[in-house]
Amino acid sequence: MKNIRNFCVIAHIDHGKSTLSDRLLEFTQTISERKMQDQALDNMDLERERGITIKSHAIQLEYKHTDGETYIFNLIDTPGHVDFSYEVSRSIAACEGALLLVDATQGIQAQTISNLYLAIENDLEIIPVLNKVDMESAMIEEVSEQVVDLLGGGEDEIILASGKTGLGVENIMAAVVDRIPAPKGDPAEPLQALIFDSVFNSYRGVITYFRILNGTLKKGDKIRFFNTGGNYFADEIGVLKMDLEPKKELAAGNVGYIVSGIKNSKEVKVGDTITLQENPCTEAIQGFEDVKPMVFAGIFPIDNADYEDLRDSLEKLQLNDASLVYEPETSIALGFGFRCGFLGMLHLEIIQERLSREFDMEVITTVPNVGYFAYTKGGEKIRVNTPQDLPDNTIMDYVEEPYIEAQVITKPEYIGAIMSLCIEKRGILMKQNYLTTSRVELEFHLPLAEIVFDFFDRLKSISRGYASFDYSPLDYRQSDLVKMDIKLNGDNVDAFSALIHKDKAYYFGRKICKKLKELLPRQQFVIAIQAAVGAKIIARETISALRKDVTAKCYGGDITRKRKLLEKQKKGKKKMRQIGNVEVPQKAFLAVLKLDD
Repeated sequence: MKNIRNFCVIAHIDHGKSTLSDRLLEFTQTISERKMQDQALDNMDLERERGITIKSHAIQLEYKHTDGETYIFNLIDTPGHVDFSYEVSRSIAACEGALLLVDATQGIQAQTISNLYLAIENDLEIIPVLNKVDMESAMIEEVSEQVVDLLGGGEDEIILASGKTGLGVENIMAAVVDRIPAPKGDPAEPLQALIFDSVFNSYRGVITYFRILNGTLKKGDKIRFFNTGGNYFADEIGVLKMDLEPKKELAAGNVGYIVSGIKNSKEVKVGDTITLQENPCTEAIQGFEDVKPMVFAGIFPIDNADYEDLRDSLEKLQLNDASLVYEPETSIALGFGFRCGFLGMLHLEIIQERLSREFDMEVITTVPNVGYFAYTKGGEKIRVNTPQDLPDNTIMDYVEEPYIEAQVITKPEYIGAIMSLCIEKRGILMKQNYLTTSRVELEFHLPLAEIVFDFFDRLKSISRGYASFDYSPLDYRQSDLVKMDIKLNGDNVDAFSALIHKDKAYYFGRKICKKLKELLPRQQFVIAIQAAVGAKIIARETISALRKDVTAKCYGGDITRKRKLLEKQKKGKKKMRQIGNVEVPQKAFLAVLKLDD
């Protein structure tokens, strides 16, 4: 055990975690030159295309130290985007140390700080690494001072590195051995292993990744999952190299995988404890808490016959991404589907993309919204995840919406534009703090609903990409919210309903009506598109009817002949309008999500 080191790489998005991990793999010859590619640990096409890490990736490296001993490193490369911070928290729970990467050209950013606090809460040993020092725009001295201010310690503890050229990789490896403690645990005690991830394989079932805290696990052992209570056989155990590498036995301190022929993904829960049936441990490991989704949206199959396939696809995705939560729901406009909870808009986009690529499931997503609490006049508290859950105005007293504490780090010249944006989004400036002469930290209290749609994109554009953004949930506050319905010829289309602040309802309603007027195909009758709050219509657009030329066959003759035909057409149109249904095309549902484009 004294020769094992478990550590993860944490940083803000785009600070070079995956590139540095590639150099560590090359240095330890874990991967052959022939198989080497950029972002070697990112095994999804989606990750390579977007240049981001979506999933944490664990891998075992072997390093021969200058003292002649061979050390085993279990490295976990983590995502940097705020939407995937749950992946980071799970990785941190399985480690004793962390490499904190800071981009020498950009300095400390919001996500750097939030990931650092996560690591400190879990008592991890932090090794600061300054990445991209070979670039011309690198501000080595200035960023080193920022790191010392943040972490304490001396500048000599900071390792200068470059993920591109491999500079400083040897110093990082030596620092991992010297500074990160070996795992604690007793191989003789009853087995206690923490599940920190799992994947679904169509041939072998669920493959579970775990970290052993105490005890020893042998191939063929009878195991039990502590919280779900399932009993299985350890058909195969092993370590995580570039491919799975089977072993006969794994002891305390190790990270590995287990194949036990589980076909039902619900039987494995990330954060659960694995123990032995014959000699079980007395208590479960205190893992990470259940995920709290921030954004809710309905996901519906385009063809209702694909409902069961969509359920299976979501089950398998949930196994691979424990932060996805879903429950069945029905919609008058879209039929059967699922109400899904996501950690943010990027998370929603990625799930939609993965459903399409990995499972061939094309889906329609409804307008995303956040979760509220409604209080009735009788004092009852109701959780509101969809606009349809909102109680009637006659019994409702008030609604509370979730607020977040947002931290923005930017250059001083963009302060005015960022403040204007946050105040427009109903934000309250709490404090302003100059980290250095060229970097300022702003803290706002903002309603979560206001940052769901376009906040991040607008922040990046007004700050020319310099501002970084991070947030954490704060509390629920009373707010003046209304339910806005969209009506087509007087009928509500529940998929377009939204809960929105009273002051913004008119603006939002006008926008949706205008967008739908462009997208809905014309019929032979007039279509009225209306936005309504309660019984009050706040915006309206009209799609005029297609006109068939019924008088074309009248050559000359009296005008009464033409009038008779036009009267007949008028009656027909009136009748058609009463019984005619408006077909809403799929692109109309998608367009509402991109109203500001």
